[in-house]
Amino acid sequence: MNWMPFLCDESARTLVGSQRTRVGIDIVQISRIGESIRRFGDRFLLRLFTADELAYASSVPTLMAQRLAARFAAKEAALKAFDLCEAGIDWRDMEVCRLPDDAYRLMLHGKAAAIAGASNNDIMLSLSHDGDYAMAVVAAPPATISSFSNIAVRS
Repeated sequence: MNWMPFLCDESARTLVGSQRTRVGIDIVQISRIGESIRRFGDRFLLRLFTADELAYASSVPTLMAQRLAARFAAKEAALKAFDLCEAGIDWRDMEVCRLPDDAYRLMLHGKAAAIAGASNNDIMLSLSHDGDYAMAVVAAPPATISSFSNIAVRS
């Protein structure tokens, strides 16, 4: 069966596009984050990460670059999942929080939260690292019409 006519039909794309699970994935080379920390220091760190993210990452200095690489990958994945790449989002409006049960949650704040149209409780996050790479996957259910009630923040 040829699925192309269905996939290329504009009305079908509109229907499927508005009801799709939103997913983003990103992979980051840990050594590049480590090099950016060494080269740019606080200018790099304070632009991209919240105080809580930095406190957690620096609690074990030998794991700092690895932990920040995973968080950077999560933020990049969120930009993709919520189509925020061109929205001028502050990196710190996306925050990876460690929960008491050692799980992680992506929290959106400010403009990122307003545009994404997702409850922080509905955002799923998976972090992983191996060797010199860290990766993240972000997924969320489709946005609802009520999610866009505060979209005026986009300006």
